[in-house]
Amino acid sequence: MTQTQQAQKILVTGATGTVGRQVVAELLARGHAVRALTRDPAKADFPAGVEVVQGDLTEPDSLVPALEGVTGVHLITFGGAYFAPLETGPRILELARAAGVRRVTVLHGGEGTPLEDAVRADDGVDWTVLMPVEFMGNALEWADEIVSSGEVREPFVSRLSAMVHEGDIGAVAAVALTEEGHGGQEYVITGPELLTVADKVTTIAEARGQEIALVELTEEQAIAQWRAAGHPENVIGFLLEAYGNTPEVGRTVVGTVEKVTGRPARTFGQWAAEHAAAFKAG
Repeated sequence: MTQTQQAQKILVTGATGTVGRQVVAELLARGHAVRALTRDPAKADFPAGVEVVQGDLTEPDSLVPALEGVTGVHLITFGGAYFAPLETGPRILELARAAGVRRVTVLHGGEGTPLEDAVRADDGVDWTVLMPVEFMGNALEWADEIVSSGEVREPFVSRLSAMVHEGDIGAVAAVALTEEGHGGQEYVITGPELLTVADKVTTIAEARGQEIALVELTEEQAIAQWRAAGHPENVIGFLLEAYGNTPEVGRTVVGTVEKVTGRPARTFGQWAAEHAAAFKAG
């Protein structure tokens, strides 16, 4: 490591989440000390060497011990038992500055939130907003159906996605939290390729070594399927818009991962190979 890349201690909130675990893993791989914040340390299950501490972003003063001695903090925008948007951003940042925190990353929640607004308005820390597009891990939603029936049933199968490997989100976060030059940046994070639903299904089939049938649903059939799965109407509305009218940012490849980390973004083929077992019976 160079002088600006000396081992540091980083606090990761939302550490048990999909992205949070990747931030933890990447920081460890880069030789940094990691303190993982969770409401329930007994269920955390982190690798050896991770310091697990209890705290709740909805109660900022509970973070005071966790902030001691850390140089960077990774934040999420939702908290509590029901994942409501956090209103505690100003107090969290006040405590972070008082503890000597220099860098903050915040995982964008898909729209503006009070915590992200507070981070952007803070000139006392070097902040970076992480804006990943669709996660490759979303494909795991197909796993049960693929295992049981050998098919995927989806609407809008020609939609394009620049979906990103969660590990690459963690890698960008780890660099922004430990190196100079990323303050005040808003990083859209994508994978290296545009994929249709058919592309994804073919890739998973290759990884598991068995064919998968793709059944295209009409919009009405998709709504019925989502309702049967228990999705509330607001989620169904979101899915219709996201899949039927994918915003440009979600279907445009950008080179953030390579620019920030120095290595290419991981492909969906790599992701599928890593998770092939989830799509196989037994």
